[in-house]
Amino acid sequence: MIPRYGDGHDWFFQKRFGLFVHWGLYAIPAWHEQIQWRKRIPRRDYEKLIREFNPVKFNPDIWLDIAQAAGMEYIVLTAKHHDGFCLWNTAQTDFNVMQTPYRRDIVGLLAEACRRRGLPLGLYYSVVDWHHPCYPNRNRSHELTGPEPGDTPDLEAYLSFLRKQVRELCTNYGEVHAWWWDMNVTGRLDPSINAMIRSLQPKAMINGRGFDAGDFSTPERDWTDVNSMLAFERPTEACNSLGTQSWGYKCDEDYYADRHLMQAIDNALAKGGNYLLNVGPQADGLIPDAQVQIMERIGRWYNRIREAFDGEPCSAMIENRHKRVLLTRRGNDLYVHLAKPPESTAINLKPIAALPRRATLLNTGAAVETDLTIFASDCPGHPAPYLRLRNLPVNEMANVVPVVKLEFDSLPA
Repeated sequence: MIPRYGDGHDWFFQKRFGLFVHWGLYAIPAWHEQIQWRKRIPRRDYEKLIREFNPVKFNPDIWLDIAQAAGMEYIVLTAKHHDGFCLWNTAQTDFNVMQTPYRRDIVGLLAEACRRRGLPLGLYYSVVDWHHPCYPNRNRSHELTGPEPGDTPDLEAYLSFLRKQVRELCTNYGEVHAWWWDMNVTGRLDPSINAMIRSLQPKAMINGRGFDAGDFSTPERDWTDVNSMLAFERPTEACNSLGTQSWGYKCDEDYYADRHLMQAIDNALAKGGNYLLNVGPQADGLIPDAQVQIMERIGRWYNRIREAFDGEPCSAMIENRHKRVLLTRRGNDLYVHLAKPPESTAINLKPIAALPRRATLLNTGAAVETDLTIFASDCPGHPAPYLRLRNLPVNEMANVVPVVKLEFDSLPA
């Protein structure tokens, strides 16, 4: 059983599918959220983008409409990414959205929209900072190769700046439900920083990429091992972007296949974790049509099968040599997740040796044929019969993850 952290954090264990948003100045060149670092753009040139940032089509309610239609129940926004640009009205640096032609507080607008809908808000904050003169860039992971002209590297001074920004975000925008640190490559451990967040935002779940172990882990991209049948042992929020190349907006992005994303979502949620799926809005504030369409398709799948994630993971019980299934349980109902593309039209659920009262393919609502059978692979000898799901429409459902609901009067031991 995954440990929990008190009543204030129950939201994290109930609202388990969320929207990640990577957005900032990097949407203007539309290549990658780390374009400054990856293309070695001098800071003096990159920071000129602040004069062009004017997302006149940004409407937080449109973002939230897209998220909620897909079944998502919380959102995490990149308040400050590695480039140091801040999407809120911070008093700590002029490198912020109020100094752009737009001159409106993005975090504030999103926070208000979330408040109206009762949607938990999370904030991402990068420890690495390519703009602040005191951040000690030393060519570690995702750092500049060294100080730029005029820099005065001083980690203590930078952490003072960081604490002031964290306090702003935790006091000026109502409830913050999640704090998403990224890239603390300084090696500094300081539990007092997370303690400050908790004192100001007692409902906030804090990830483990900051200054202590935090409350939950954050595996990303192609982390999933669908052959692993084990549930998570600690709170986990897996994440991935719709695009294969960038988390921010990329004008010629290559997108993951729908089934790949569905498989990752199913794999994380069926094992008791959360999933954060990322979009990269354009510079004008709109989420690209291609991303909206993927979200719509994922939503049609997820909203039909989401009840399968309401119970507890019990995926370690199946002795299936192909390891094609994960299981979740709610009361006497068992949910069979075909986590890997099925190899045949039948699934062996050994050692379950009882027939369900009803079997339903949640994706379509169609009945699923079941029987108890002796499998040839168990012979010779006197094997017992086990539950089999038959004539599954695997070819017709090749682009989604099928989930079958088995209803028992009394669930087998």
